[in-house]
Amino acid sequence: MAKTLSERSSTGVPGLDDVLNAGYIPGRIYLVEGNPGAGKTTMALQYLLAGVQAGERCLYVTLSETREELTAGAASHGWSLEGIEVAELVSDEQQLGREEQITMYHPSEVELTETTRKVLEIVQRSRPQRMVFDSLSELRLMAQNSLRYRRQILALKHFFLGRGCTVLLLDDRTAEGPDLQLHSIAHGVLSLEHRAPLYGRALRTLRVLKFRGSDFISGCHDLGIRRGGLQVFPRLTASEHAVDFEPGKLASGVPGLDELMGGGIDRGTATLFVGPPGTGKSTMALQYAAAATLRGEHAAAFVFEESRNVLLGRAAGLGMRIREGTGPGQLMVRQIDPAEVSPGEFAHLVRTSVERDGARVVVIDSLNGYLNAMPEERYLVAQLHELLAYLNNRGVASFLVTAQTGIIGQSMRSPVDASYLADSVLLLRMFEHMGKVKKAISVLKKRSGGHEETIRQVWFDSRGVHVGEPLTHLRGVLTGVPVEIGGAGDRPPTPVAPIGDVH
Repeated sequence: MAKTLSERSSTGVPGLDDVLNAGYIPGRIYLVEGNPGAGKTTMALQYLLAGVQAGERCLYVTLSETREELTAGAASHGWSLEGIEVAELVSDEQQLGREEQITMYHPSEVELTETTRKVLEIVQRSRPQRMVFDSLSELRLMAQNSLRYRRQILALKHFFLGRGCTVLLLDDRTAEGPDLQLHSIAHGVLSLEHRAPLYGRALRTLRVLKFRGSDFISGCHDLGIRRGGLQVFPRLTASEHAVDFEPGKLASGVPGLDELMGGGIDRGTATLFVGPPGTGKSTMALQYAAAATLRGEHAAAFVFEESRNVLLGRAAGLGMRIREGTGPGQLMVRQIDPAEVSPGEFAHLVRTSVERDGARVVVIDSLNGYLNAMPEERYLVAQLHELLAYLNNRGVASFLVTAQTGIIGQSMRSPVDASYLADSVLLLRMFEHMGKVKKAISVLKKRSGGHEETIRQVWFDSRGVHVGEPLTHLRGVLTGVPVEIGGAGDRPPTPVAPIGDVH
């Protein structure tokens, strides 16, 4: 029974149905184009395998790859082609002279009309509901001129229309530039791109150039190919994921820090910890996540620089009680390799943690590592803006960490300025005092409410995070070399952390 236009033909590719608004419109012709190695064949096989699972008749017509090559490619992903008819355009050896014994026609030696006739015969015999034609570059070589090639493609289009068959035409772009003739004939055009950076895995993207008769998510979508097939990570649009949530403040469990923040961090806001290495930025962010788990909430930490074991060991050294896992009262720690994970895939991981696991606190440590995943800063800021807006719309409290170059002084710089994206910014600094290097924290801004304008000392030991009283007796703390006000000597209002603190 043929599907109606209101139904969709699932692509079989995770994420692609979301981009295409539930999948292909059945009974139409779609062009999948991309350079060799972009993932066209993998995408096509996933579409047919999804059809087999749905009980549909599936056909793969190939002029460029043999059945053995397709079988080997499918096996590399753990698939079986059982249920898919693979049709090679093989010559009839009995009709050839002994000196002409070959196993397959070479595309340049086959008449275009004969090839088209064989395709039509195969389709009429098998009556497929899903079909893949691989590839149009072979037809283009046979046609020898663009007029004849266009006529043959139009003939194929008119033949398939009304037969209830959804067709994917694969093209490897052997012609110079995009083939606009194909674009005009096909009902939809999907373009696969991939490029190899100087380091790390190939970066792959998908764009829908045309999808007649339906809405779709435009723009570039990151793409991943691993064992098990191809996966699309749809471009994140924060406005489409807003939900109602109950506002409130999140306490850190550190009285001095909560006083500094005017009572706590508001849900649905982003907080940025910025400062030089060793000032405790990651520890402060982790403190909020640990406090959330003690309240029975789920928290997630995505770490770029340090390993999962190092983070958990540091938390244990600070006396933080952390239960690792993906449920309520637990912290999920995910180590991210920026050379292997694209920004789109990273956003997908965050979404999964929020929507599937119910994370109410998300820590990203750090933006320096996130920057390595997206070398072009202007795109990093745009994607980060959407990610933070998404988290805010879901009522999630997000905590970002960014390390500045330099240790003490006013010459410190950040690799990317994300301060305007965050709702709250906490600045951490080192300063010299009485022959010791100490740490200070202050709030630069908080959009959602009031906060202290003071500077407080912060230190860490086996009992956790400590924030002292305001340093009212010192001037110039943020410069790194403060001076006593009135020359009254060192009068720290709180105990000084011992040497050898855990950071």
